Amino acid sequence: MASRFFPTLILFLAVCVLAPRQAQAQAAMMADTTPVEEEVPLAVASHHETAPALDGDVLGDPAWAGAEPITGFWQTTPNEGDPASERTEVRIIYTDKALYVGVVCFDREPEGIIVSDSRRDAPLDETDSFRLIFDTYLDGQNGFVFGTNPAGIEYDAQVTKEGQGAFGARQQTGSGGGFNINWDGSWDVRTRISEVGWSAEFEIPFRTLRFPGGDDQTWGVNFQRNIRRRNERAFWTKMPRQYDIARVSRAGRLDGLDVPQPRNLQIMPYVLGQASRDFTVTDAKTDGTGDFGVDLKYSITPSMTLDATYNTDFAQVEVDEQQINLDRFSLFFPEKRPFFLENAGLFSVGVSEFNGQEVELFFSRRIGIGPDGEAIPILGGARLSGQVAGLNVGLLNMQTEKVGGVAPANNFSVARVRKDLPNRSAIGVMVANRISTSDITFDDPDIEEPADDNQTVAVDGRLGLGEYGQVSGFLARTFSPHLDGDEYAYNLNLSYVSNVWRLNATFTEVADNFNPEMGFLRRSSEYRKLTGLVFYAYRPENLLGLHELRPHVSYQGFWDFSGFQETGRWHIDNHWEWKSGFEIHTGINLTREGVKETFEISDGVLVPPDTYDHAEAQIVLITNQGKKVSLSSRNFIGGFFGGDRVNLAGTFRLRANEALTTEFTISHNNISLPGGDFTTNLFRARVSYSFTPRIYVQGLFQYNDSADLWSANLRFGWLQAANTGLFIVFNEVSETNEFFGGPQARSITLKYSRLFNVLR
Repeated sequence: MASRFFPTLILFLAVCVLAPRQAQAQAAMMADTTPVEEEVPLAVASHHETAPALDGDVLGDPAWAGAEPITGFWQTTPNEGDPASERTEVRIIYTDKALYVGVVCFDREPEGIIVSDSRRDAPLDETDSFRLIFDTYLDGQNGFVFGTNPAGIEYDAQVTKEGQGAFGARQQTGSGGGFNINWDGSWDVRTRISEVGWSAEFEIPFRTLRFPGGDDQTWGVNFQRNIRRRNERAFWTKMPRQYDIARVSRAGRLDGLDVPQPRNLQIMPYVLGQASRDFTVTDAKTDGTGDFGVDLKYSITPSMTLDATYNTDFAQVEVDEQQINLDRFSLFFPEKRPFFLENAGLFSVGVSEFNGQEVELFFSRRIGIGPDGEAIPILGGARLSGQVAGLNVGLLNMQTEKVGGVAPANNFSVARVRKDLPNRSAIGVMVANRISTSDITFDDPDIEEPADDNQTVAVDGRLGLGEYGQVSGFLARTFSPHLDGDEYAYNLNLSYVSNVWRLNATFTEVADNFNPEMGFLRRSSEYRKLTGLVFYAYRPENLLGLHELRPHVSYQGFWDFSGFQETGRWHIDNHWEWKSGFEIHTGINLTREGVKETFEISDGVLVPPDTYDHAEAQIVLITNQGKKVSLSSRNFIGGFFGGDRVNLAGTFRLRANEALTTEFTISHNNISLPGGDFTTNLFRARVSYSFTPRIYVQGLFQYNDSADLWSANLRFGWLQAANTGLFIVFNEVSETNEFFGGPQARSITLKYSRLFNVLR
């Protein structure tokens, strides 16, 4: 294996040495299109006594007549630095209660407008779309995103740390990464397609936003328009192509805001009825239950909000996607529950784009979910979050009930303070505390009783170096009465991200007894981790219709404290992206797995202790995701724990129109090991039909032959403000060992919640 690593290591080191010089040369060549210093564009909002009629007709509404249009958008894709191919006009006015944004997306070919989805928070990249961001504190790091497409969907998100730590379209990190798409604010939007293109009107109540006190404010603002048929992405401020709208440090300015200081008290009660049956119990009968609860939101100041909840329920949340574990480490399931997702990025420590889901010091799924996915009732809790005296402050306290044989009653508390500094820098501290508030009696006397308390203390920070560089990291310590030994972890990350280069080096160390019981650790034993990345993006002038080539090499390695390597992976790849949106990724992986203890990878198939060195080919295929029919596939063929593996995974998407979307995913493993052969199959189907952007029916169907089960999750939603409304949810889990045999469990839930604005 050393013979394979040596030439790659030489290449890696050589590129690391030459990269900064090449990056400087490339930056000089592109100085005319992506200068470091740009003139900050300025927009002005005007106060109006009457609000516009919210119907999507901007040009025909006299309420917009006095507002100065904001124009002049610049491409990042496909032609970085060029003016946008179509004109866009944005107007901003406000009343004493709300901010209004009127958008006209002119299009010389309105018949070519692409609308791919009408679900709330559906991705806006594969459709014609418009989105905006408000940096209300003008700190260059945090913001509120609102967006829509011609179908009039509501798309909103919270941004912290300029979006760092975000994974994928939906939020994948437990405590919330830098781009939290699962946040749902209370606002409204209407759109209209006409002979001039399409237009949109946004109504954003001031009580939905958080901003400092005082009159005559200036906010950061930026706008983004996508024209999908041209694969075009354009911004109001000139942006280097490596950034998206979350890069609020490059946003423009919005003046003219004499912002009112709104009073805000929202009460959201719910009632719920459920019928369920457990078919694994002989002569089981259908059980019927009813419940109620309430959430409360109160703005103590315009920048500080108190959220409280009693008898918290998440019946309307989509079930987890099933996974198959082919190694000896923990699987990660993202947080989906709305209460924990608002302002979640504030509590995020340990999450980064480069560190992945290895160490999270606060993982909200530890609250109200048992070790095997059991639902643990949440009695109630509260969260205080916002800004005070220039500090980002977050306080969370939740109380769960006792569940016999699973968990005692617990109280969970988190305190977080972060100071944002100039040039994308910050320093913060977090304390997490879990205390058992009851005794527990297990049915199985062999199960060890859990510790009665656990604490985590962490300090984290980041330092911006110029326009493209950053150093970040954390230092953490846990306190567990039942453990004796080192309980620390730390991380140091160096990154450089320009329009052509992406360089990174990370070192992480986790001690054997580090035990963040309110966090997440993928590996439970001690390790030292080293990662490196060299990534280059090149846009040829005229080469086979290619839009961009992205050659790169990366490495990650894990060692225990004795120097034994548990995991190593060199990844050498190139992404070939065509102007049509078609992509192919061609790569090879050189892997090492050091197994210290025998583990069972499948029923009756054991992997003995040894060091396994292998090579594998990796092929990724992505067709134009904006088409009505699209495909993405990710495949591996090569060595695996002393044998061979063929992994074929693909997703087929079929969209009849913006209302009906379907997605079918299959993952197949054919594995041959010295200890035995086995196959795994995981199938997932999503079907969604939106009658309107606020009325939908969605289905998630999953088949997992490794767990011998299939499941169905059907949800009907009739949304009102801030994701409240009527929900009907059907769940079923069935055995598959007899080819879709009898059901194991079935339930149907009806839930209704309503938002009341007490202080208007």
